[in-house]
Amino acid sequence: MDSRRLLRISATALTAAGLILSGCSTSGSDAAAPSSSASASGSRSASTSASSAGLRAYYGQKVTWRDCGVPGFQCGTVHVPLDYAKPAGARVDLAISRVKATGPGKRLGSLLVNPGGPGGSAVGYLQGYAGIGYPAPVRARYDIVGVDPRGVARSEPVECLTGPQMDAYTQVDVTPDSAAEQNALAGSYKDFAAACEKRSGKVLPHVSTVEAARDMDIVRAVLGDEKLTYVGASYGTFLGATYAELFPDRTGRLVLDGAMDPSLTAEQLNREQTAGFETAINAFAADCVKQTDCPLGTASAPAALDALKRFFREVDAKPVPTGESRELGESLATTGVIAAMYDESAWPQLREALTRAMGGEGSALLALADSYYEREADGSYANLMDANAAVNCLDLPPAFPAGPTDVEKAVPSFEQASSVFGRNLAWAALNCTYWPARATGSPHRITAEGAAPIVVVGTTRDPATPYKWARSLAAQLSSGTLLTYEGDGHTAYGRGSDCIDTAINTYLLEGTPPQNGKRCS
Repeated sequence: MDSRRLLRISATALTAAGLILSGCSTSGSDAAAPSSSASASGSRSASTSASSAGLRAYYGQKVTWRDCGVPGFQCGTVHVPLDYAKPAGARVDLAISRVKATGPGKRLGSLLVNPGGPGGSAVGYLQGYAGIGYPAPVRARYDIVGVDPRGVARSEPVECLTGPQMDAYTQVDVTPDSAAEQNALAGSYKDFAAACEKRSGKVLPHVSTVEAARDMDIVRAVLGDEKLTYVGASYGTFLGATYAELFPDRTGRLVLDGAMDPSLTAEQLNREQTAGFETAINAFAADCVKQTDCPLGTASAPAALDALKRFFREVDAKPVPTGESRELGESLATTGVIAAMYDESAWPQLREALTRAMGGEGSALLALADSYYEREADGSYANLMDANAAVNCLDLPPAFPAGPTDVEKAVPSFEQASSVFGRNLAWAALNCTYWPARATGSPHRITAEGAAPIVVVGTTRDPATPYKWARSLAAQLSSGTLLTYEGDGHTAYGRGSDCIDTAINTYLLEGTPPQNGKRCS
């Protein structure tokens, strides 16, 4: 494991749950610079300073659309300032893609989508799923648009480790049993942070969620939309809520699916997410023991969990071969299991992978871990985990500022949250302790006074964004409406519930939010 929080959609769940960023219209906008903004340092203080004049050129730019090489999609570039306090200085080029509204019916504007992360590619998500798999009535009326946030994928990505270095990093023991193993783990986080600073030092202090939200307002204006229409999943809900906080008068129809709670500290987020994964693994175990191919036995769910913990201890002591140079140790094995928790449709794949690993052949479980890390067959990695750490470590002060001694004190509470994953996820939260860029964000409630109705969606057994977070965010937002999916997996929209999809489609198309507290299954 590396950068926590695990607020992302794994490759195994990508087509089942995600977010969209939308924008349409090729015309530029004469909109003035924002009346509500954040300082370049990433704080949320309003700014109507002289820098507004410097932003006017960004708000008035035009996108030159070109063919993407993907049928039906267009691509372009939107320019934003690297540092909002110095808009005349260096800039960042954001990659943008769209698929135009198909009709019939009057076009409603742009719908931005974001699949979460932080670090997930909105352009990849748009072209791989949202632009072709989103509900047809929505695609008929909106241009669906994806923008890779600053530091992500095609938008001047944060880069840290090479492929071989990342291979080594993902295998470091994240449940240290000795001082030497603690030092090795802390050393791996220090090396990761140093590599990020060396390769991406210029952009590293400027990839906060506040800055990404300000970028979205420029995109909104450039696309010709008076208000932002947006569907965000997982971390994308924090991005959307931050936008509403900064620009409530420009907030249109926002759907925040698999919500984060912005009022929590990094330690609280990590611990509560740990409990979310415990909920998910309990659901998996309860289902597994009913299946004839369950490798954890069929006696009971608690017995199955004991078998899984025993397996983790065994591969910690003696890694399993995979048919390649990498062996399957506890860290990669745990990552593989966690990857399958994002979507219950991956549970059969996990049962097979565990069966093979327990039999001494770890390639299938390794493949799940690789999908989580977005590792390619040639040994290269997408920048997902690099960007994930860079954004998370800017958005909140570190969970454990004093280092390993803080983690040791916190381990019992994490193990109480999850007997399966607690120790692992406690130590994984150490990464931001050594980050080279100072955190610019802080925990706070988001009310977004004056914003239009915002639909907050929560799944009762969501592993990565616990349901309690959705309830909290909906209550914080002055115009929040809670929509609940009683089920498993990460996020709810587009994952098979007609009730959820109908409620959200109606909101996006007609502007009528579901009744607050509506529940679906």
